[in-house]
Amino acid sequence: MLALLLLALALAMDAFAVSIVRGAAGEHRIDRALETGLAFGLAQGVMPLLGWALGALFLQWIEAVDHWIAFALLAFLGVRMLREAFGEDDDPDEGVAASGRAYWWGLFAAAIATSIDAAAAGLTLDLFGLPIALACTVIAVVTAILCVPAYWFAAKIGSRIGHFAEAAGGVVLIGLGLKILLEHLAQ
Repeated sequence: MLALLLLALALAMDAFAVSIVRGAAGEHRIDRALETGLAFGLAQGVMPLLGWALGALFLQWIEAVDHWIAFALLAFLGVRMLREAFGEDDDPDEGVAASGRAYWWGLFAAAIATSIDAAAAGLTLDLFGLPIALACTVIAVVTAILCVPAYWFAAKIGSRIGHFAEAAGGVVLIGLGLKILLEHLAQ
């Protein structure tokens, strides 16, 4: 069980970092923190299950492009945050519904991008000697538990540092995407 907890912590680190970024640039509301934790937790719990289920059959194809997918999603979100920080919105008259869709799309994309490596980790779940559902649940819960306070704390201080936090968050997301890309290209 200790090894599974360590794996869950390692897998949660990217989601934790992105939760901080989203919190610093986001609304200081508990429901946003809970949504962030839930989204990242679910993604981190489902992706290892998918990785385990698909097994070695598709691993070569997934591993060949997973880092590019994560990089593209995180870079896109990072550039978007930078544009918003410097007031370069696409259409200032988009309205509340469009910004709501953007929020959910951004949350979904960030959750998927930070959990792609969890799919590969899913191949190792049998090695823990625990039921797969339990392993995936532990990974999901650990991620959610880390992401909710990360978002909440960052949202609390983010309002004080305004657009700087959003710009810094954009740079962090782009950097995280580059880190993932370079780590995989170096292998």
